[in-house]
Amino acid sequence: MDRMTKRTLQILLSLAEGPLHGYGIKQNIARRTGGAVNLGSGTLYEAIQRMEIWSWIEEVPPPDREPPSGGPPRRFFALTAAGQDALSEELQRMDEIVRYARGRDLLEA
Repeated sequence: MDRMTKRTLQILLSLAEGPLHGYGIKQNIARRTGGAVNLGSGTLYEAIQRMEIWSWIEEVPPPDREPPSGGPPRRFFALTAAGQDALSEELQRMDEIVRYARGRDLLEA
């Protein structure tokens, strides 16, 4: 993959904090970005499905502390080692771009 999409990056960042269900991922992203990024359910679950195929995330059992959903059981997801590697590589790529821009006074420190 040449470049990770913004939504994929946001999902992986959310799961780096620990396992979450889909709605939890959506809430985490909205909170972390101050509402600037708001993924629709279809977009979110399409990205989750793709990352499962790539083996970047996997379904895991819900945490013991998780209260019943009141509906169908929630599916929880966690980063795999491959997902952590993909996230680390993307963050390193982004860091190199920012360092380059700062070194040429293209970005404030």
